[in-house]
Amino acid sequence: MADDETEREPRRRRGRPPKALAANGPGARERILDAARTAFAAHGYDRTPVRAVAQLAGVDASLVHHYFGTKDALFAAAVEAHFAPTEGLADVIGAGADGVGERLATYFFGIWENPASRAPLLALVRSALTHEAAAGVLRSLVLSRLLERIAQRLDVPEPRLRAELAASHLVGIALLRYVLGVEPIASEPAPRLVAAVAPTLQRYLTDPDPSAAGEPPPGHS
Repeated sequence: MADDETEREPRRRRGRPPKALAANGPGARERILDAARTAFAAHGYDRTPVRAVAQLAGVDASLVHHYFGTKDALFAAAVEAHFAPTEGLADVIGAGADGVGERLATYFFGIWENPASRAPLLALVRSALTHEAAAGVLRSLVLSRLLERIAQRLDVPEPRLRAELAASHLVGIALLRYVLGVEPIASEPAPRLVAAVAPTLQRYLTDPDPSAAGEPPPGHS
């Protein structure tokens, strides 16, 4: 039976936690995040109750609710701790529009190729396929937090459409390569994937009309 704990969670109180909760000592929040990353990566969103995270972290479940409020917020924080898309914006934007597709692809696949960040991302993508809360976290991280900001900084028309096109391309490849293990994409060297997808990302993000990206020029069938 899927965990419906979020519906029974106590309302979070403002201010400092009770002494019994604060007695868990400094570093409790970090221990909770570490435990959440481990649990979500191993069991996914649906099969990871807050009380299991609390037990793994060695704290009371009420302390988890104090710091994070809901299971959805805990899940988002656990994933974002390893995947902080805004930290890579400066490198991706770089010198501007020229080469942004290649820099974006290098950044994206670099995160997935890192074992430390791959595990929580795998949990996120797998959970997003069946749970709306996880899907919302994925949309926020990949679309709102990264790609929309890149498109807006490039000062191009229709930034959201461009971001969604780029997101569909990147998330689709990540699903085939890292989740489903579809060959030959699953075993293709990352630099070759970067070289293959960079021109498409460049068109999505910088072509005057993103809806026409990839279409043949007039007069060609």
